[in-house]
Amino acid sequence: MQTVAVIDYGMGNLHSVAKALEHVGAGKVLVTSDATVIREADRVVFPGVGAIRDCMAEIRRLGFDSLVREVSQDRPFLGICVGMQALLDHSEENDGVDCIGMFPGQVRFFGKDLQEDGEHLKVPHMGWNEVGQTNDHPLWHDIPDRARFYFVHSYYINAGKPAQVVGRGHYGVDFAAALADGSRFAVQFHPEKSHTHGLQLLQNFVAWDGRW
Repeated sequence: MQTVAVIDYGMGNLHSVAKALEHVGAGKVLVTSDATVIREADRVVFPGVGAIRDCMAEIRRLGFDSLVREVSQDRPFLGICVGMQALLDHSEENDGVDCIGMFPGQVRFFGKDLQEDGEHLKVPHMGWNEVGQTNDHPLWHDIPDRARFYFVHSYYINAGKPAQVVGRGHYGVDFAAALADGSRFAVQFHPEKSHTHGLQLLQNFVAWDGRW
């Protein structure tokens, strides 16, 4: 039986992610902060919610910045929400925070005066939104283009390498909703809260061989 490690650094509703993975037949799902367990897992999930400064402080304190770089190279790896943002170079949040730097690009604030067609948009961007598939990827298997997923975020990703963007969203501005590079895949939305399409993405992840 394969094992899936859900990295626990004290940030995020890990229970809902773990339950969703179990629901799609992921095998043995381990919510853990044990580096040895994470290194021995067949697949790794890196979730997160909250302020990026607090997240990065804990990630660095636990040595998970280097661990994430290591384990994401040779097995399927999935970043979710702030877990995705932490993989970028830098975030504007909390007056600017350097992140792990696995994906080039910046995390930017939507702004207090975000508008679309003259209408004010609330920040955070919270609720269902379409994701356009800009690149073919195994994790999109059986998920229609422009399927709707559940988002909760005040900051968005401006990717440094367009070729790594496999899904795009729009909320006042265009933003990277999914990034991929080798065995690494990351999403801004919450698949565990996205019903049928979110569960399909997690099912695709647990069946994926990590090649792209």
